[in-house]
Amino acid sequence: MATGGNAIRGTRVGSGPMGEQDHGYHADRIAVSYWDGLGNETVRYFAAGLPDEEIPEIIDHPQSGLPAGRDKENPPALAKTEPYKTHLAYVKERRTDEEAVQLLEDALTQLRERRGQ
Repeated sequence: MATGGNAIRGTRVGSGPMGEQDHGYHADRIAVSYWDGLGNETVRYFAAGLPDEEIPEIIDHPQSGLPAGRDKENPPALAKTEPYKTHLAYVKERRTDEEAVQLLEDALTQLRERRGQ
């Protein structure tokens, strides 16, 4: 069997000469480092002309999942998740115990009147 080679095997069509490093225009960009609460760093790249207010202050760190900020000395704290609240918990936030007793009495009075008692 002859071991002839195929010059284009394993290359992309239109890729240019093998080993070519510059495949076109590279836009200017800036590197922004983010740190999570464990001290892990991740770098994100943004367009060089992007206004500073459009670069996010906090991102989710891709490895740890923790929030990561731009200040290495003061990384953002993990936001405390609140437990699921029931309907009754929301009602208790809006009403005092005295209001609840009064509403219950009013509802019972209306029910008794409808039933003719």
